[in-house]
Amino acid sequence: MDNLTIAAASGLRSRMESLDLLANNLANTATTGFKRDLEFYGTYSSADSDDPVNGGASSTLPTIEKQWTDFSQGTIQVTGNPLDVALQGSGFLAVSGPQGPLYTRAGNLKVLASGTLATSDSYPLRSTTGGAIRIAPNKPITILPDGTVEQSGQPVGQLSVVTFKSTNSLQKMGSTCFQNTDSKNVPTPATDVNVQQGKIEGSNVPVADAAMRLVGVMRQFEMLQKAIGVSSEMDTKSIQEVARVGA
Repeated sequence: MDNLTIAAASGLRSRMESLDLLANNLANTATTGFKRDLEFYGTYSSADSDDPVNGGASSTLPTIEKQWTDFSQGTIQVTGNPLDVALQGSGFLAVSGPQGPLYTRAGNLKVLASGTLATSDSYPLRSTTGGAIRIAPNKPITILPDGTVEQSGQPVGQLSVVTFKSTNSLQKMGSTCFQNTDSKNVPTPATDVNVQQGKIEGSNVPVADAAMRLVGVMRQFEMLQKAIGVSSEMDTKSIQEVARVGA
C-alpha cells in the first residue's frame, strides 16, 4: 500500500472518530448537565512506515491521540421546580453510584420511594457528612445557596458539592456522571459555587458550531475517500503501463 493511501486511510479513521464525538454531542444538546467531548489530534509514525523507494521515514499519519471533556458552564435555565438545582461556578454534586462515588452537574433531582434525594438516574445525593439526604414525602423543601436542604424550616442535610485540582482524571460514566480515576486527585469542598434552586444547567454544546463542524468533517471524509480512489486509479494505470512495456 502506497503512502498516499496509508495517509488517507489514517485520516478517514480519525474523521470517523470525530464524527462519533460530534454526533454524540448533538444528540445530547438537550441533556441536563451534559458536557461536550472534543478530540485532540496528533501524528503517528513508526519504523514500519519507512519508505523503501525514496529512503527515510514516510510522512507521519494523522490520528486522534485522545478525547477530552469541556467542563465549561452550560446555560442556566429557570424551571421553577423546587427539585431542580443548578451550580453556578465550578464544582460537582457528589452522588453514590453503583460502584462508588460519582460526580455530576445534572441537577434535575427526584425523591426515591425511601425518601432519599437522588439524581434522575436514581443515584442518591451525598451529604457533606457522607450519608444520604432523606426528606419527608409530600412536603416542600428549600435548598439554600450553600446547598443546605431545609424542610418545615429545619435543616435535613447539606448537598456535598466538591471540586478537583484537575479534571483530567474525571472519566464519563453515562452521559452526565463522572468517575474520578486518580486516587491522588482528591475531591475537596467547593467554596466558589452557588447552588440555585428552581433552575437547571443545560448542555454546554453550542449547536450551531457543532453542526458546522459536523459538515466540515463530513466534507473532509469525502475528500479522503476521493484521495484513496485516485491512488487506486494511479496504481492500476501503473500496472497496466508496466505490462504494456513488458509486452
